[in-house]
Amino acid sequence: MSRYRTSIGSSDENTITLLGHDLPGELMGRVGFGELVFWLVAMRRPTPGELRLFEAVLMALADHGFTPAAITARLTLTSAPEFYQGALSAGLLGGASRFHGAAEDCARFLSHALAEGLDAPEAVAARRHIPGLGHPVHTNGDPRTPVIYQIAREEGLYGKHMRFLEEVAACRPDESINGAGACGAALADLGFPVEVMRGFALLACTAGLLGHLAEEQRRPIGPDIYRDIEQSADYLDPEEQVEVPVGHGEGAAHGAGVAPAERGGHHAPRVELDDRG
Repeated sequence: MSRYRTSIGSSDENTITLLGHDLPGELMGRVGFGELVFWLVAMRRPTPGELRLFEAVLMALADHGFTPAAITARLTLTSAPEFYQGALSAGLLGGASRFHGAAEDCARFLSHALAEGLDAPEAVAARRHIPGLGHPVHTNGDPRTPVIYQIAREEGLYGKHMRFLEEVAACRPDESINGAGACGAALADLGFPVEVMRGFALLACTAGLLGHLAEEQRRPIGPDIYRDIEQSADYLDPEEQVEVPVGHGEGAAHGAGVAPAERGGHHAPRVELDDRG
């Protein structure tokens, strides 16, 4: 008989065990949700300082207004109000590289540079866009960044990733560290592997999406978005479109007649939309 190992949790007729503890008797009402998330992933309880920094990161990544993910969730609820999980899932599936992958991208960049033994000028020399720097809205500096750094320093958690990100930013004086970059560096200094960081971003985003969906139920905007787009649509004669032969060039793979940079596809410049965190 096969054995499937887990250290997360188990249950039987009378008990529920989570992380080796009795869930109702030892954890409920005693352990906060942020602490539980840290514990589940790291397989250890965070110190008070680690928990403070970790929860600040989750707070920083929770919501960014009408992002594509939030709009997608709201429109899905408009289309299928009985399918709440579908609306939430649609928003999460929209949490890809441009809006919820920035912390992961920054941490990956920092971890790679440090592993290669690069100094900051070497790390930025061949790159046009540096993950973690710049923001399309907070052009005068992301207000989340100094808070993340202050908490890390106060709690003795200012480590090599956060330090290296500051050194990298010094090489690009026209760009400052954005909130997502600070979060990615902080998570790396907390010891989390890069591979789980988008999960934290999506977890934080879930809270924001729940807020958007609850607001959509109270004060819907989805129908107006639909009407505005439908009424503003410019329907063109298909014969007026630029034709690219199927199977030839990038147009065949990514969308005929549209240059990659215009589409916002795989080869598009990321700086205009990235790092909303």
